[in-house]
Amino acid sequence: MGGASAERHGGRSDARAGAVWLRAEPTRNRRATPLTRERIVTAAVALLDRHGIDGLTMRRLAEHLTVTPTALYWHVTTKEDVLDLAVDHIFGEVPLPAAGSDWRDDVHLLTSGWRAAMLRHPWAPGLIGRPMLGPHVLARTEFLQSALVRAGFTGLDLAVVTRLVANYVIGAALTEATWHQTGDPEVRAEARRHLVANAASYPTLTASGHLDDRQWSDDDLFRRGLDVILATRPGS
Repeated sequence: MGGASAERHGGRSDARAGAVWLRAEPTRNRRATPLTRERIVTAAVALLDRHGIDGLTMRRLAEHLTVTPTALYWHVTTKEDVLDLAVDHIFGEVPLPAAGSDWRDDVHLLTSGWRAAMLRHPWAPGLIGRPMLGPHVLARTEFLQSALVRAGFTGLDLAVVTRLVANYVIGAALTEATWHQTGDPEVRAEARRHLVANAASYPTLTASGHLDDRQWSDDDLFRRGLDVILATRPGS
């Protein structure tokens, strides 16, 4: 498999995450089934939604597309390519608003769409640490940083706040997706009852409503948390 793929791609097979963005898309074999990267990625996202990262294999992807695995290798070299393309596809679902008069509103709009996309595809947050060079990712990162620049952030401050915002969105989506993947509200309610039953050991957690879904919605907590980050002033 690796040898055949390397031969098609000029004798080189680069299985690194992010490598797909650093080489040109290979010329399609016209005798093969008329696949495109777009079709492959759309199918891959569907499989990832259904089976998760570990459940995505090149063989399963080929079966889903009703082609042979060999046909895939005219367009993608490895599973790493597919994952990189899938992550960028997810970012393409994030609305890219026009810049408004309030930079905070722009950041809120972008990040709320980003969080929503990752909650629709709960496998995605775990891949965000890969090299992010896809056009959809870069366009939205450009939008985020341009909003922060309008707020007065530059240099190290800009890098720090960009990372704070990104890590906050990724962490919120990952935590929420994992928490709600239990699929059983009673499990979460039982966690809260455990705290209340042991209030002497956890008085602050009990009083603050920790793990109580009835106190505040995830949406409200997310918005307010982002407000705390955006209250940071340049140079502070």
